[in-house]
Amino acid sequence: MKTCNFCGNKNFVSKNVDYIYKHHGRFMLFEGVPCEECTYCGERYFEADTLKKVEFDFFEVLNEKRQPSRKIEMPVEVFAA
Repeated sequence: MKTCNFCGNKNFVSKNVDYIYKHHGRFMLFEGVPCEECTYCGERYFEADTLKKVEFDFFEVLNEKRQPSRKIEMPVEVFAA
């Protein structure tokens, strides 16, 4: 049985979520990435093969071997306490 590494909960739900991949200051948003999410604290767990595909797809787009599904513009703000 699985146990959440953060809160110790044993209940998880399968979900498809948005995932932001970052590498050397470059970002890519992946939509619909499968994961298991803790029902208590929300910590997400991804299969290794899923994360390998995310990384592979990121570098395919970065190296212009293919185009992303779409592009978005996102505002950026520096956090000031």
